[in-house]
Amino acid sequence: MEIKRMYKKYYEYVLFNKNLLISGIFAFFGGALFTQIYSKCDTNNFVNSIMTLSVEYGIYIPIFALFFYLDNKNKYIDRSTGKKDYKKIKSDLKKLLAAFSASEAIYSFAKISIHYELLQTHFKAAYEASMIASLIAWIIFLISINFTLKIVKLFKSE
Repeated sequence: MEIKRMYKKYYEYVLFNKNLLISGIFAFFGGALFTQIYSKCDTNNFVNSIMTLSVEYGIYIPIFALFFYLDNKNKYIDRSTGKKDYKKIKSDLKKLLAAFSASEAIYSFAKISIHYELLQTHFKAAYEASMIASLIAWIIFLISINFTLKIVKLFKSE
């Protein structure tokens, strides 16, 4: 009974994190593949780290946006009129932008620095460095984004 009530209370967080994880998995493998291919073309590890991050964002952001939209499209319909509530959409977009801005900056710094360091010192296979850096940076990111969502009060459970 308690678990059900807690799940219901944090349902929006569960959906949000599900979307992050699904999009993150695609970016994770896409980044690992890209970094391995790129390492064959260029030996500059710093450029490899930055390019891999760019590829990951190119995969992650559209997938997350699609899933977030699909999960929340009904949330922005005014039940009495049946029309979109643009005030709520604008408010939530500002909150999402604030939460992502801070958390993505943290993620980017962690990912690039860890990836670069692993390429420099520990791993011959670039994909291994990318995967380890992504996993560590994702843990940091998930903690920071959820904390930031609480601060900006995106979901009603707060």
